[in-house]
Amino acid sequence: MRAIGADEVIDYTREDFTTRGQGYDVLFDVGADRSFEDCRRVLTPNGTLVLAGAAGGRGFLAPVARLLKGQLASRIGGQRIVSFVAKVTYEDLIALKELVEAGKLSPVIDRQYSLSEVPDALRYLGTRAARGKIVIAVH
Repeated sequence: MRAIGADEVIDYTREDFTTRGQGYDVLFDVGADRSFEDCRRVLTPNGTLVLAGAAGGRGFLAPVARLLKGQLASRIGGQRIVSFVAKVTYEDLIALKELVEAGKLSPVIDRQYSLSEVPDALRYLGTRAARGKIVIAVH
């Protein structure tokens, strides 16, 4: 993570960021594997919680429920809770392609699987241990 610009890295398998006694100005919650309340508790009084996902296995409505809860909670107190949903355009994809071709952007790839290994790739993805993207090679 430091190689791609992170100032601070917390290994969630070894340390619980909610027990560090540190307040965060911004918390970007992608995996939603901590409770909403835990995330809010470690924010500074005027901090921002960015909700960008919901943990798997909780059903189709879990992301929607989490976003609605965030909207309601942000109306109370100084903390802001916002949602982030990527909206990819053709122009964005061209810009990313150009950055990759110029060597200015390097994707972090954890593992690569062949098309016949998709079940193995999905099992690995389900472990939530991937440290980068999982690539399916279609030849």
